[in-house]
Amino acid sequence: MIKTTLIHPAAVIFDMDGLMLDTERPALAHWMQVTKAFGWDISEEVVLHTFGVNASGTRDVFMKAYGTDFPYQDIRAEVSRRNKEEAEQNGISYRPGLIVLLDHLAQLQIPCAVATSTARDAALWKLRKAGIADRFVVKVCGDEITQGKPAPDIFLRALEHLGTEPDDSIGFEDSPAGLQSLHAAGIRSVFIKDLIEPPPQVLATVWRRCTDLSEAVSLFA
Repeated sequence: MIKTTLIHPAAVIFDMDGLMLDTERPALAHWMQVTKAFGWDISEEVVLHTFGVNASGTRDVFMKAYGTDFPYQDIRAEVSRRNKEEAEQNGISYRPGLIVLLDHLAQLQIPCAVATSTARDAALWKLRKAGIADRFVVKVCGDEITQGKPAPDIFLRALEHLGTEPDDSIGFEDSPAGLQSLHAAGIRSVFIKDLIEPPPQVLATVWRRCTDLSEAVSLFA
């Protein structure tokens, strides 16, 4: 149990993939399968480095790792197709404690926003498929900003729409890039680990760390 003074922020901002929705595990598997089918032997570590960043940043990671011959667009299109196909067939699972936390924040009348590196069409489809789209008064997506995470732009845009200040807001993230983005925006961060353990210098910027989203209920009153 977290021992801390309970807070009542003006708003709470959530990342989406890997933080609220259990979408990064199937995505990792699809990246590995599709690249192999295209004749490329890639590292899981490279794929993990793309989690939390937008399409442009993802492309940059692959180009840096494998050069300009890497057929990024074709592979990404097939990965996206498989991701959507799996979600259509099996649904989209929540990360542990999501609904408990969202219900608690709703009871406290604390508005919630989404700030995701996923492009808007895909993000809205996932949120609707998962049945939580109406939980968020603001949704800012990766194709709506110039500089993606770890730059602060996406969280600052969310704050602008919410009409709140950084020091009166809380952000939830699972990726190093997202935590860096929150820190750069001046927003207190809550880290919930999914697939990646951030490096010490990133963890040093984290306000609170919780084992899952239900544990974070104890932060708010």
